[in-house]
Amino acid sequence: MDGLTAVHSRIAEIQNRILTFASASSTSTSAAWSSAAAAAGLSGTAATTAAPAAAAGSGPEARVVAEASRYLGVPYAWGGTDPAVGLDCSGLVQLVYGNLGIDLPRTSSQQATAGTPVASLAEARPGDLVFFDNSPSRPGIDHVGIYVGDGKMIAAPQQGETVKVQDVGTPTLIRRVLPASSAAAPATAATAGAGLAGVPYADLFTAAGARHGVDPALLAAVAKVESGFDPSAVSSAGATGLMQFMPATARGLGVDATDPASSVDGAARYLRQLTDRFGSTDLALAAYNAGPGTVSRYGGIPPYGETQSYVRRVTSAAAAWS
Repeated sequence: MDGLTAVHSRIAEIQNRILTFASASSTSTSAAWSSAAAAAGLSGTAATTAAPAAAAGSGPEARVVAEASRYLGVPYAWGGTDPAVGLDCSGLVQLVYGNLGIDLPRTSSQQATAGTPVASLAEARPGDLVFFDNSPSRPGIDHVGIYVGDGKMIAAPQQGETVKVQDVGTPTLIRRVLPASSAAAPATAATAGAGLAGVPYADLFTAAGARHGVDPALLAAVAKVESGFDPSAVSSAGATGLMQFMPATARGLGVDATDPASSVDGAARYLRQLTDRFGSTDLALAAYNAGPGTVSRYGGIPPYGETQSYVRRVTSAAAAWS
């Protein structure tokens, strides 16, 4: 807690110097961006002088805030990834998390698919990423900042400015990319497995989930939606078994799709791979249904009614057993 308080005090000190410098020199800004940013609530730059209650994180959260604060005052540079020259918003985010051993894509639109969604700013924690769509003429995510708590973020705003602390305003979406604590993971898996009493193949789902770090309830939900728990099911497209593997996918994973134990273990491994690749359970499920290439091509859940319904049905069934 003391370390994080010191970080925020340092942020306040550096930002006050930045604001003093900015008031003594004129900078060129984009009127269109500024207008859109103001509409999104990105107008404040007031510094905090003490750690706010929302920033009372520790461990990884505090390290993200500390790492991001190192770059306060670095000039904005479009396409910038080198702090010695300048950083843009997504370059800052990629650099900060890369320094902490977390690889993120290069652009803000790609980063917006990483991690897991956070429902609202009220549920955001220090280290979460806040994303914005500031260009009415070009829909899509085009700005990102690092949430530091108390309604503030560290971001590289635009040409002529520097990396600084700003009010978050109203983000378009929020993503959590910090991994869950390892101490909490076993308890979560155990609790999820315990909710599968009476579900067919519950022992296989629980064991495979524990081996590969996948919620057993999610595996059970996939089996329910894919095959109705029928290990002899064969779809019109040729998908086979309890977890409905296509032949090529089964071969690639070394899975015997007709054997329930092999099929469930393969599905757990595959979902783990897809989750690590795309950063969220929803995108992993979309890739399981429509293929990883399709999710990559659309940059999210593809606009297919079947796939969108599939993701909803699986997550709903998993929630009922969690």
